[in-house]
Amino acid sequence: MTSSATLADPSLAALAAQYRDVRQASERLCEPLTIEDHVVQSMPDASPTRWHLAHTSWFFETMVLKPALPGYVSLDERFDYLFNSYYNTLGKQFPRPQRGMLTRPTVEEVRAYRSHVDDHMMELLEHSNDGSAVPISVIEVGLHHEQQHQELIVTDLKHLFSLNPLHPVYRGVDFPTRTVPAMRWYEHPEGLVEIGFEGDGFAYDNERPRHRTFVQRYQLASRLVTCGEFIEFMEDGGYRRPEWWLSAGFNTASEAGWNAPDYWIKRDGQWMVYTLAGLKEVDASHPICHVSYYEADAYARWAGARLPTEAEWETAAITLPAAGHFVEDGYFHPVPPVRASSGDEPEQLFGDVWEWTQSPYTAYPGFRAPEGALGEYNAKFMSGQMVLRGGSCATPRSHIRLTYRNFFHPDARWQFSGIRLARDA
Repeated sequence: MTSSATLADPSLAALAAQYRDVRQASERLCEPLTIEDHVVQSMPDASPTRWHLAHTSWFFETMVLKPALPGYVSLDERFDYLFNSYYNTLGKQFPRPQRGMLTRPTVEEVRAYRSHVDDHMMELLEHSNDGSAVPISVIEVGLHHEQQHQELIVTDLKHLFSLNPLHPVYRGVDFPTRTVPAMRWYEHPEGLVEIGFEGDGFAYDNERPRHRTFVQRYQLASRLVTCGEFIEFMEDGGYRRPEWWLSAGFNTASEAGWNAPDYWIKRDGQWMVYTLAGLKEVDASHPICHVSYYEADAYARWAGARLPTEAEWETAAITLPAAGHFVEDGYFHPVPPVRASSGDEPEQLFGDVWEWTQSPYTAYPGFRAPEGALGEYNAKFMSGQMVLRGGSCATPRSHIRLTYRNFFHPDARWQFSGIRLARDA
């Protein structure tokens, strides 16, 4: 799983700089927060910000420092139990639904833990002169792992703040309204295509191996579905009419009382939405966001279309690895396309909302999980979840790539997830 290098390898200097950048980005996300904001857990699927800060440090300590830095001593060995997320090969874990019950260690103590880990990581990367092996690939996993938790800090905070009737503002910003181009359809021929990661650069194990698969002739929508379009579905009885829903989805929506996307409330006949900039009127031009797979699938059926497979999505996006609109750090809200569609490429494929696909999260042909604890990172979750593609406005830019496979249970709504339509040609 790991590759090794010594201090003489110039790539270590670049890796050290990348390490500092990623760790500092997590700290910047916390700048607008009070101490109280760091410690509350709003639901079992979310975690307190303090826990995210500690867990990502635990990852570097456990996966890198303990095996690679001779003489390393943990700041507190009890953190092994508190901040292990789900690695059964590394021992028992504190129950996830109870993370918000912990008042200790304090936020200050967690920050001291981060500094302790950072100092020793710099010793490993910059100051070691004893020829110790440096597990570069494990550190790379750790950096992308922390970026995943940066996104979770944002999504978990939004869920937490949304429960507060004061509608707290994380960072204030005005979201632009732009003219949304008419939806166009891009046709792709049938045939064998290759998907999955291959070559240099970072990718998770679940993005490999690159392999061939057959796709039928299909069409992909030029842009994301908007809030205004989703309101039409709602006004046509979308949440009340079972003919558009999967059975499990309709049961879930009925039992949970869904009648709109997550974070929407109606005031004086006007739909409002909680954002990290506070409560705002729903803008019909903005992409629909915070919908589950069940809602996305029901909308697609209502619209006479369907959701794309992940092979269709990747095939359509392969010529546009840097395309899409990205929202600056701190905004965390998807916005309409910057330009009208030119007619020759889709819009918004990267960096606005995670796009649900109809593909279940399973292993690619030929996949083998790595040995050891990192084999638990992705493989054991390949059941009962659906794949999303493209990254969202809360995803760090350098973390987004063409082959990235995100995955959530079909009822999940607290992520920045939206809808792109597809249909048979």
